[in-house]
Amino acid sequence: MPTRSSYVIAVVTEGERTAAASFTSVPRSLAAAVSPSIAGAMMGAGWLAVPFLVCGGLKITYDLLQLHQFRHIRAPEE
Repeated sequence: MPTRSSYVIAVVTEGERTAAASFTSVPRSLAAAVSPSIAGAMMGAGWLAVPFLVCGGLKITYDLLQLHQFRHIRAPEE
């Protein structure tokens, strides 16, 4: 997520950037490792569209939550 990474880097101090970037990317990596198994099980059970609908719903929810949470916060260089 380039937007999230860019924002995190902009709002933390230089010494904390590596830790902050790692902290925000590890959950995404873990989810990416587990999700193909779950989607495969759903598709194998005959629910072919469910993984796509769940992913789309999660992405929309994530984007709206980010917009709501950070709409009043500006990066220091703005």
